[in-house]
Amino acid sequence: MSSSSAAPAAKPPMRDALVAAAFQLFLERGYEQTTVDDIVALAGVGRRSFFRYFPSKEDVVFPDHERCLADMTAFLAASDAEHDPVRRVCDAARLVLGMYAENPTFSVQRYRLTKQVPGLRAYELSVVWRYERALAEYLRGRFAGRPDGTLQADVIAAAVVAAHNNALRSWLRSDGLGDAGAAVDHALGYVQRAFGHATERAAAPAPIGPLPAGEAAGRPDDVVVLVSRRDAPMWRVVQELEAALGRA
Repeated sequence: MSSSSAAPAAKPPMRDALVAAAFQLFLERGYEQTTVDDIVALAGVGRRSFFRYFPSKEDVVFPDHERCLADMTAFLAASDAEHDPVRRVCDAARLVLGMYAENPTFSVQRYRLTKQVPGLRAYELSVVWRYERALAEYLRGRFAGRPDGTLQADVIAAAVVAAHNNALRSWLRSDGLGDAGAAVDHALGYVQRAFGHATERAAAPAPIGPLPAGEAAGRPDDVVVLVSRRDAPMWRVVQELEAALGRA
């Protein structure tokens, strides 16, 4: 086939073209020195087209967060009672990682730009808070009626976001090299180990009334059988053993 008969390369969608133009100018001139007029001029569209996709210049720096937040909310809404709540919010956080990992080059550029511009850092914090709120609202529904259920929900949601962001930022600081998924899995695994057993115990019915003295304290010839998870830390095993013997 001759070159004259080849189909012309398809232009990127207007939204993608605006993002590409914006970042080209941010890198060349700086964020503060770039205006919306500059962006639309480079992209070859009008101002009205820009604001059809992005309410402000800040939004063009974070073009996919609204979609990702909607996907996370839908994912959590599709949960049922069979899903472990801590595992579910960890899986929801992995959706955010997927958004960053889709385009490592862009994600690294945005990370560097955000570090340089205080206004963008504040904007990013507001986005992170919305993710955390979505996780907490789901957990509050799952923990409704439990002692300290709201407290547990808020603490676990904050821990998930902190663990995810710790691993994500390490990956971004490495210029997107390495396995981001493995790093986030490791960080979220820490959250699951720290909070998974606590939520299970909170869901279990508490014993009614005190045990008889002999049963609570144990006798020298008693045999105590303790069932614990294989991955439970030793301090938790000791704590549960002491509780069974009435020494907690």
